[in-house]
Amino acid sequence: MSIKMICSDLDGTLLQYGRKELEPEVFSLIEGLAAQGVLFCPASGRQYTSLRALFAPVAERCAFLCENGGVLYKDETCIGKTPMPRQLAEEIARDMWERSDGQGEVMLSGQNCAYLMDRGLGMLDRVRFIGNNYRLIRDPSEVPEEIVKVSVYLHEGVGAYVDRFVPRWKEANCAVAGPYWIDTTLANKGTGVKALCCLLGVEPADVLAFGDNYNDTTMLDLVGHPYIMDGAAGPLRARYAHHTPRPEDVMRALLEGRM
Repeated sequence: MSIKMICSDLDGTLLQYGRKELEPEVFSLIEGLAAQGVLFCPASGRQYTSLRALFAPVAERCAFLCENGGVLYKDETCIGKTPMPRQLAEEIARDMWERSDGQGEVMLSGQNCAYLMDRGLGMLDRVRFIGNNYRLIRDPSEVPEEIVKVSVYLHEGVGAYVDRFVPRWKEANCAVAGPYWIDTTLANKGTGVKALCCLLGVEPADVLAFGDNYNDTTMLDLVGHPYIMDGAAGPLRARYAHHTPRPEDVMRALLEGRM
């Protein structure tokens, strides 16, 4: 099997059961695979600062797909970015704020900072938990840089709001990104991986990827070796032939030449 890059979602995939830190085994696997010429790439909705800190022991061995594909980093340098049209981003942010029945908090993402419209319902705690840079704002017009992603955090869950926001903002690839988040961005994990492949000279057919949610499908559909987590929703498990309970098991098999 020819594998030159591994891309992995984090929350619900490499980080399960609400864990904040990676197991030491992950770092040793990344080091071992790097020695065999295999690059590791976290693929996440998190920003670069959070991802860089999480993978600090092996960061020089990694590329980073941040903001669900909206920002790409390698060697501590932003090598790709997909900004949203400013008017569209602000319109989405105000819509999510005003039409979430007082239950939604809005995050606008720049290259490496989150701008938060906060109601005290838990989003700020979550952003602090994952280690994002952030600023509190009252209106989207206060964001001083290009916006790459607009998200709404729904502390009671996304269920009642999927039909309200996802069809309305299809032009911005609106999608459920977890049990509490709905995201919009002009990029996605698939376009992010495709751009990384072009920049790094890797064929998508030589990429192995792990995911667990619907916002991972563009990445999984692109690569030659997609794996869905055992705990993913039934339709996702049916969509992909390869399942795993732990990405580490597959990475270990690859490292030891059992794939």
